[in-house]
Amino acid sequence: MTTLRRLLALPELSGGVRVLAGAAGLDEEVRAVRPLADPGADRPAAAGELVILTTPVEPGDWRLDALLRRVVDAGGKGVLVPMPADGAQRTPVPSPAAEGATRAGEPVPSLATHGTVRLADRLGLPLLGAVGDPLDLLVAARLALAEPELDRARLVLAAHRAFDERTLAPEDVVRRLRDLLGVPAALLDDRGQPLAGELDAPDALRTDEVVAQRVPLADGVLLAHPALLPHTPRATFWLVAELRGTAAARADVVPVALSVAATAVQRWLLAQRLELERDARSRSVLLGDLLRLDAEPSAQVRRRVADAGWQLGGWHVGLRIGAPPAFDTVAWTARITRLLRAEGVDAVVVEHGDGWTGWTTFSQEPTSARVRDLAAALRAAHRPLHRSIGAHMGVGRPHPQVGGLIDTVAEAIDAARLAATRPEAGFFLHVDQLGMAQLLLEWTRTDTFEPAARALLAPLRDQPGDLIRTLSAYLDAESSIAETAAVLGVHRNTVAARIHRIERLLDVDLRHRDERLALHLACRAVTLSQPPARSP
Repeated sequence: MTTLRRLLALPELSGGVRVLAGAAGLDEEVRAVRPLADPGADRPAAAGELVILTTPVEPGDWRLDALLRRVVDAGGKGVLVPMPADGAQRTPVPSPAAEGATRAGEPVPSLATHGTVRLADRLGLPLLGAVGDPLDLLVAARLALAEPELDRARLVLAAHRAFDERTLAPEDVVRRLRDLLGVPAALLDDRGQPLAGELDAPDALRTDEVVAQRVPLADGVLLAHPALLPHTPRATFWLVAELRGTAAARADVVPVALSVAATAVQRWLLAQRLELERDARSRSVLLGDLLRLDAEPSAQVRRRVADAGWQLGGWHVGLRIGAPPAFDTVAWTARITRLLRAEGVDAVVVEHGDGWTGWTTFSQEPTSARVRDLAAALRAAHRPLHRSIGAHMGVGRPHPQVGGLIDTVAEAIDAARLAATRPEAGFFLHVDQLGMAQLLLEWTRTDTFEPAARALLAPLRDQPGDLIRTLSAYLDAESSIAETAAVLGVHRNTVAARIHRIERLLDVDLRHRDERLALHLACRAVTLSQPPARSP
């Protein structure tokens, strides 16, 4: 069914036709269009016809009022009258029933007196004013009635011409879409936030989860179409057109134009994605080169670091964010950076394996309080990441210079590996909060194991009583004080006193099996790394 509202939404009619009165009849079906040169004709219309006057009518001509009555009696659906562009006058009091097309201060034909407007409203007959050649409007209306799909076909062709194979920026896509449709348009992100263009009702499509593809308005409708990257399950951007008034009658054909425009956005997304992947590869390679350093970086590496905007001096605190396997880390890097900055953390974030590796840098050694504040900020940034993608995070300790950067990143990677198995910790672990004994269990498979073992047993060095040897013998003897005393050749009370001192110095409880195992491994690592004693 083709209504008068649908005809008025055609591009050929929408720019030059105004609804002067009788808006209540715009949704009636129009079956034909009749040209009329003489408003005084005896049979001006038949049932279902729109009458288009092809000759101007003098102001106040009584024949126009009579024509309205005869058209209604015949079952006609509207009357369109010429509206001279240079002879129009302005009125501050348009018909209250006119559907937004004739507002205060807009041109209204002098022939449409207030009496004629009120009559059309009372009869419920749409009275239209047209600027331009009425014969052109007649041809456009007849074509639309004869071939209802013609508007769709024309729009598809025009859309393909507007969005050719060139890569267009989002602002250009939205501008061309707005010019093509003659309505407000915008490009939104997946949260409904505008990236290009403007809407009169910007909040109508925004939700916490998705963007709706069709939202009714009081006087129209909002239409949205997704722009997807290949192999991406969720839309990244949405193209939106806001159709109000008579333009809403084209809601059935506008989606095809949005679909064509979405391909232009997709081309831009692909170009951006290629750029992001190239940058990600470059960052990942540079990070790998840094982590493999066993000496001072070369001048070439330092130049690459400077080009990337990274700092090697100062004190670094590493962080590692683990993601599910095969997760699209490139697409999320910018979002993770924003989450960290929202918590006051300015960090380098690099795509690295199944996740991201990064660090933040201090100009001077951070205090314990500052490190705790940083860990709290990182934990706050991790919470939404875990909720949305199931990420886990590990944080290292502060270390200085290039070697320290390597150390703290290694600690963060190990802590993240352990955090993935710790739901009770919120899948977040900070090395300083772990306790070295716990982390050592995970470090046995890494190059950081021996340094960590030495750090764990450091409080026992230079203490009287050879505490490291005592601890090693005690653990080898499966915590038997008597057997340890026999191995060391000392009294069992001496062994008991030494074990008590060891627990106090290391702040451990040797009744816990995890701590016993960690210390046992540490003793083995330290003992095996020491050179054998020379024979006397």
